[in-house]
Amino acid sequence: MSAVAVPIEQYALLDDEECQIRIERAKARLGDRVLILGHHYQRDEVFRHADVTGDSLKLSQQAARSGARYIVFCGVHFMAEVADILSRPDQVSILPDLAAGCSMADMADRVNVQRAWDQLAALIDVEARVTPVTYINSAADLKAFCARHGGIVCTSSNARAVLEWAWARREKVLFFPDQHLGRNTAYDMGVPLEDMVVWDPFQPQGGLSREAVERARLILWKGHCSVHQMFRPEHIDRFKAQHPDTRVIAHPECSFEVCRKADHVGSTEYIVKTIAASAPGTRWLVGTELNLVNRLARRFPDRPVHFMAPTVCMCSTMFRTDPQHLAWVLENLVEDRVVNAIRVPEETAALARLALERMLEVSA
Repeated sequence: MSAVAVPIEQYALLDDEECQIRIERAKARLGDRVLILGHHYQRDEVFRHADVTGDSLKLSQQAARSGARYIVFCGVHFMAEVADILSRPDQVSILPDLAAGCSMADMADRVNVQRAWDQLAALIDVEARVTPVTYINSAADLKAFCARHGGIVCTSSNARAVLEWAWARREKVLFFPDQHLGRNTAYDMGVPLEDMVVWDPFQPQGGLSREAVERARLILWKGHCSVHQMFRPEHIDRFKAQHPDTRVIAHPECSFEVCRKADHVGSTEYIVKTIAASAPGTRWLVGTELNLVNRLARRFPDRPVHFMAPTVCMCSTMFRTDPQHLAWVLENLVEDRVVNAIRVPEETAALARLALERMLEVSA
């Protein structure tokens, strides 16, 4: 057995069918030593091999409970970080393709968030009056930042409960990196739009006056999901003009205007459960990632499921995880070689774990 990992280049030219065979064979040999987690947005060729599937909250909980030696996360970088943070020291979190990042997560980094916090501190007593809340779609050091300042993590499944938790402690919330999740959730909680402001990290003082910051209950980071921003209210109008009986369901990362026109708004797990519980014959227009929508359309042929946007838009970074990378990871594990391990530095991990544990407690 060689101590040197087989390079990914040897897998690049394998066709998907060959990879499927090799993945199944490697999984059989590894047995319960490996757990494969698959996010809803994964391509079908990878999703089919997942032992557990779901949205960020469900997969985070599974990572915390896993007894497997190896946690292979078919998702993006921040998800594998969460798995590493919540798992035992003897477990290894693995990301099949290290290039699988998240454009939304990249919109808020530690330097810019710290700068925003310092600028807020020049305007108000930030430590006493503001709770930082980061969407799980963020780097580990931002989760650690939140813990350090009495804050917390949220997902699209538990954002409402997390905001309730945050406002019970301080009068204001700094919410990053996705402005739409924060706005849509708070509005549904009864917070008027005039009590929300958007912090632009590329503008002095976020582009806000002292008065605007003083007045705001919710300070939203100017960030978004590149997939969900593609959905527009006119897409709904155009479709419903042809099919007036359509039920519209959207992810809260969609714009405020899209979510106001939707009949249902919720996480990917909520979208799956809502469509599954609907009556046969119900027509659905869905505003979320294409792989999930296509999977729902195949799963429920008796209730037509349509993708909201007229153009193809999928999560391109999720798409980087392919059967070739998964086969490469698993076959190296069969030979006791770990490739693409994700390790969060312990000081950062300890603080990030605190913010995540607060979230899991709120979600219990």
